[in-house]
Amino acid sequence: MRKHSISRKTAETDIDLEVSIDGTGLSEVNTGVGFLDHMLILMTKHGLLDLKVRCEGDLEVDQHHTVEDIGIALGEAFRDALGNKEGITRYANVTTPMDEALSTVSLDISGRAFFVYHVEGLKDKVGSFDTELVEEFFQAFASNAKVTLHINLDYGKNSHHIIESIFKGFGRALDMATMKNPRIQGVPSTKGTL
Repeated sequence: MRKHSISRKTAETDIDLEVSIDGTGLSEVNTGVGFLDHMLILMTKHGLLDLKVRCEGDLEVDQHHTVEDIGIALGEAFRDALGNKEGITRYANVTTPMDEALSTVSLDISGRAFFVYHVEGLKDKVGSFDTELVEEFFQAFASNAKVTLHINLDYGKNSHHIIESIFKGFGRALDMATMKNPRIQGVPSTKGTL
């Protein structure tokens, strides 16, 4: 099983996180941010990951540190769980509908951190959740997982649906890119390393 646990404690957050790449979609998530919990649970379900997250953050300030630091921890744990990356598919491109919204997530497990985010028209908040934190979460993940991640909104009106489409697609992309392909010998790179 490709899995990794991480504990990360700062003056702003205290996080315990465990991810299993070869999971079945099980989750135990308690971040203190209800909307983020919802997104991580559906990401896990549709990506067939197993994920446990516990976070105590400085929510009296705002949700920023909690969301960003969970992205950091998940990225680090994902990178370590992957191991040597031998035989992985490496790439994934997933388009996901959620009612009127359609988004595309493209992923390259490249060993190079790069992030592109083209999502326009989100309302400032979904409930009490600051929607600008979606970008912060994925930037933190990409930087710490050392992956290239492109997220593009094709269209959509409802901010909840748009974000849900993105998180579902992200989970599915993680699953597809990490799948082992018996035809791939070694690391899928002409450089010989990822």
